[in-house]
Amino acid sequence: MLNETDKVWLHGVIAKISNKMEWVSEKTKDKIPYTTINGTYDDRSADNPTGDAADGLCWWTNGFWGGMMWLMYHETGNEKYKEIAQISEGKLDQCFQDYYGLHHDVGFMWLPTSVANYRVTGNPESRKRAMHAANLLAGRFNLAGGFIRAWNDLEGQDTRGWAIIDCMFNIPLLYWASEETGDPRFKQIAMKHADTTMSAFVRADGSVNHIVEFDPFNGVVVKTYGGQGYEEGSSWTRGQTWALYGFMMSYIHTGKEEYLQTAKRIAHYFIANIPDSGVIPVDFRQPAEPRREDDTAAAIAACGLIEIAKRVGPYEKDFFLNAAIKLLRTLDESRSDWTESTDAILQNGTGAYHSKTHHHAIIYGDYYFIEAIFKLKGNDLYLW
Repeated sequence: MLNETDKVWLHGVIAKISNKMEWVSEKTKDKIPYTTINGTYDDRSADNPTGDAADGLCWWTNGFWGGMMWLMYHETGNEKYKEIAQISEGKLDQCFQDYYGLHHDVGFMWLPTSVANYRVTGNPESRKRAMHAANLLAGRFNLAGGFIRAWNDLEGQDTRGWAIIDCMFNIPLLYWASEETGDPRFKQIAMKHADTTMSAFVRADGSVNHIVEFDPFNGVVVKTYGGQGYEEGSSWTRGQTWALYGFMMSYIHTGKEEYLQTAKRIAHYFIANIPDSGVIPVDFRQPAEPRREDDTAAAIAACGLIEIAKRVGPYEKDFFLNAAIKLLRTLDESRSDWTESTDAILQNGTGAYHSKTHHHAIIYGDYYFIEAIFKLKGNDLYLW
């Protein structure tokens, strides 16, 4: 339970979110943003930084803006948020035509857009889009290794046997497809991928690998990669949160106790490594300098911790809930910009430890921050 001080703080944050989204939504209604340029959201539905289809309209984060709008519609009832969400959903139809820009991240793209729309409004076109995406995701399943292949061909690398921890957020699209159609195939694939992730990605201490390479022909583990973290064997914090919240998603859809216990083990590791400041580094095992941080990891972790708190006993509930509140208070009080000088709320996201740029706005940071805040209120729209 939230104490009175936390309740006052929470209502204040919700008011700030509502105020900011009121004008940002109008300014951005025809865009699908990823980050900000001089304080203004870019538009991945119009801009293509590399010319690769996967970097433009088919960019993996392009579902989060629509998801933010559905969260705001659920919270406020304001029809404009529904209308804006449907604009970006419609734009994503071109991705099905392009095809080559799509990979494992279709869950990130169509769960917060089409599945959300269908759940809220019953729109049959949204159901069709989501089912199309679910079939594309199921088609990436490797039977020998029991995993969903990550990405497509990457220049200079054979990725046929690669799987990544992020995909724990994509497989809820498969759970939804089974729940919607009654066809167990989708759920079976999702659970097999989750089981493989438990055994091949999650370490004994609760930390996780980012990338695991399997032999695509016999399913044997070949090696692990540091991926977006500091190095092989390190602890990329956003990867920890994809696992923490991702296993909770699988538990919510299946009731399999091992998923809950795995999520709790990862959560204990994460909480044990939260600095006193509450500011999350890019990698828990990175060098002290240069200091590189990732607010998006804090927001995602908070969502997962709140979901765990809903499903454990009173003592554990307070433990997980208090950790989530610490992360969210830090984000609100020292990591956010609530002014009109920038479209984004969170200002210090980092895509990867070895990226050329660090500490900038990333759309999913704001999405998960808003989702977590509404979870605390007890009025969230669960999109996963």
